[in-house]
Amino acid sequence: MSSDLESKVQGNLVKDQTIIKNQKMQNELEQKGYGETTTGIYGLNMIETLYLLYSKKLKLNKGKTTIDFDGLMQTCIKSNADILTKFLIFRDLRTRGYVIKDGFGFGSDFRVYERGHFGTKSAKYLVFALNEGTQEKIGQIQKNIYEITQMGKEPIVAVIERRGEVIYYKISKMSFQENKSELKMKDFKF
Repeated sequence: MSSDLESKVQGNLVKDQTIIKNQKMQNELEQKGYGETTTGIYGLNMIETLYLLYSKKLKLNKGKTTIDFDGLMQTCIKSNADILTKFLIFRDLRTRGYVIKDGFGFGSDFRVYERGHFGTKSAKYLVFALNEGTQEKIGQIQKNIYEITQMGKEPIVAVIERRGEVIYYKISKMSFQENKSELKMKDFKF
């Protein structure tokens, strides 16, 4: 969780990620489940950046300009209409002690690791983010859920209700057996 960070992180916004140059900060962030190294550069994605800004654990610059949470959120909303929904879910899960990473297909938004298992086990949950009242095609969701459960992961739908509260629904496959026994009227008592 970000409250475990020992000091404020210094980052530079470059395109759609925050670059962290300080090796000590990189190590600390990595231990807490933030960011990753790609092509030799350690960076945070936008959701992680927003969360650390919100938590006042990140000082973010773009060139010589300091960027705050509200400013970055407004910029992100222009290019990604779902960013607020994803941020609210990320924030909720992080404050509950989970480590969250980007989803890896099947329409999922996040991979969520059980508490205390990041770095030792793979993610247990794949989370889909939805706003209350959003319409989704059930066929595609059903296909995604089947593929996720085949991988041994648990699919979770996170719904943001109109007041901003996050409600989680665990989804599982259920089969119904046809009831072939005949009921007789004498079995009922009135």
